[in-house]
Amino acid sequence: MSQAGTRPRIVVVGAGLAGTATAIRMLRFARLPVEIVLLERRADYRSAGVAYHRDGNPWDHVFNIQAGRMSVFREDVLDFVHWANREADRGDWPARWADHEFTEPGPAPRRIFQDYLEQRLAEAAREAYPGVVLTEADGEAVDLEPSSTGVDLTVRQEGGAEKVLPAAHVVLATGLELKDLPFATEVLEHPRFVRHPYSADGVSKLEALPPEAEVVVVGSVLSAYDSAGLLLRRGHTGTIRLVSRTGTMFRAYPGTHEHGVVRLDCPSTLLDAYRDREEFLERVRTEWTAACATVARDRPDIAPEVVAERVAKAWEPHLPAAIERIPSSELRSLLDEFGTAVAALRVGAVRYTIEVIEQAMLSGPVRLLVGAVQSITPTGTGRLEVTVATADEKLAVEADLVVSNFGRETDYRRVGEPLWHNLLRRGLATPHGRTGRGLDVDHRGVLLDPSGRPSGPLTAVGPLREGDEIVRNGRTGAFAFNLAAIKNHSIAVAAHVIEQLELSGPPSAPAPGRPADPDSGRARDLAGSGTSDGTFEEAAGPAFEQAVNLEVRRMATSARAQRERIDARLDALIGFPAAPDGPGRRRLQAAVSRSAVRRLTDVSVTPRQLRHHLGIPDSADTYEDMED
Repeated sequence: MSQAGTRPRIVVVGAGLAGTATAIRMLRFARLPVEIVLLERRADYRSAGVAYHRDGNPWDHVFNIQAGRMSVFREDVLDFVHWANREADRGDWPARWADHEFTEPGPAPRRIFQDYLEQRLAEAAREAYPGVVLTEADGEAVDLEPSSTGVDLTVRQEGGAEKVLPAAHVVLATGLELKDLPFATEVLEHPRFVRHPYSADGVSKLEALPPEAEVVVVGSVLSAYDSAGLLLRRGHTGTIRLVSRTGTMFRAYPGTHEHGVVRLDCPSTLLDAYRDREEFLERVRTEWTAACATVARDRPDIAPEVVAERVAKAWEPHLPAAIERIPSSELRSLLDEFGTAVAALRVGAVRYTIEVIEQAMLSGPVRLLVGAVQSITPTGTGRLEVTVATADEKLAVEADLVVSNFGRETDYRRVGEPLWHNLLRRGLATPHGRTGRGLDVDHRGVLLDPSGRPSGPLTAVGPLREGDEIVRNGRTGAFAFNLAAIKNHSIAVAAHVIEQLELSGPPSAPAPGRPADPDSGRARDLAGSGTSDGTFEEAAGPAFEQAVNLEVRRMATSARAQRERIDARLDALIGFPAAPDGPGRRRLQAAVSRSAVRRLTDVSVTPRQLRHHLGIPDSADTYEDMED
């Protein structure tokens, strides 16, 4: 995998959902030769990650959200449903799903998502431009050091041998990091303790459990529902206690639920000066109650179960300005205390997931225990004892099996992997200053050093950007890195990385009859320029607008032949400098690309609305017939 000739190399560290989605976009976006290396340390996680890999997801584990929201392409909302109904190989599917007709609001088993991502990645590689190649490599990234030509990435391979992989750019897509469990240090290796519920070993322990066994699940949110639901669907009758610090439970979506966007004005008092926690929370409660009442009154078409979600999403554009007024220490405390509650307001789950839990809570097998786990210790009988501090007392509960859904580590100073230790030690990554969650990045996802400057050709997608998503976009908790956020990350990061390489590489020879680009010598400076949102202050004009519309369609197109036709039309529009002393071809190309990215990642419209909003044709239409 040597970096040879004029073909630069991009390494994506992590081949789960975020890494695979970003690689797919880069394979589509790249016009010039480039090698895209998708590096993964666990073969079973490739094109899946911990959330979707087959070994850790039995057929009873379904997506929390509707199948129609699982497309990896934001601008093609039904791509996953169409794949599942028309393309998926169902040869080894169980009867429950083998003849199932997937629908937009319905459920789908989580494990088939790995097949979907694998096929879409292979398709993107086949349809890439000549010289744009995909390499799937095994190994763990353990260190990274900037070089004169980009980055030298140290990769540890099976057996412990290490090699240095030169790259022009590195995209970090390492996914969720496990949190230490100080209350469970005595039982981490105990056979009755499940530390990794989304693993073959964890699933086998749940499936082998006698139906009358007593179970404690640490957590009461959606990952805990997976473990409890798996047991209940297999006929479990013993007590299952969901232990939750907050007692938060999620709601089920209506059967015909569709994602929607409601626009609300910024709550008038949300931007008042921050005085103290009690006063701030009272303001939020007052505004929240009023907003929910307004939506319920003015939008009778919205089901009551969904009103809170609509309001939470409508507030997100206004939250960054409100967050600016909160001191960092207070912001961190508020996020810790209310993160789960906000998550429950902002999203529900399909009935397939929720109903089995709700029914079991009514009939008795599932019980909610509100309190904080203090310790988990072995007993003399081979069982485990879980000590829980409730509001009134400490309770000791014995269990035949304890399942930990304790959560993720958001502070990368506490992550044990050598890559993060070395990135922080070298000053190439900086913990997010305002929230302490994830890393400091700029609007493009570029990692920042302790002084706030870009630390090199290093970008991030997914959970690493949690803190930035909170303060920049108002997306709190898991919604800083859920599928919707990852879709936008994949578009923006892929476009940025490809632009950097095309701008910073050697100037291409002009086509016959075309003058040389006068701006080619300033390409490297252009790569980091732009307004605060990454776009340029370009004068509006019909030709520029037409070019942006074409670029949107190019980015949304899977077939190479169609992209080539669009490229030819783009070239005719922006191939020449607008004027002898005006912006050159590269600046115009970057301006068009950045404006197209901004439109493709616009969250003010739903994914269902986006395709029509942007004028992207359906697959049955031809680009030659579309109006520009």
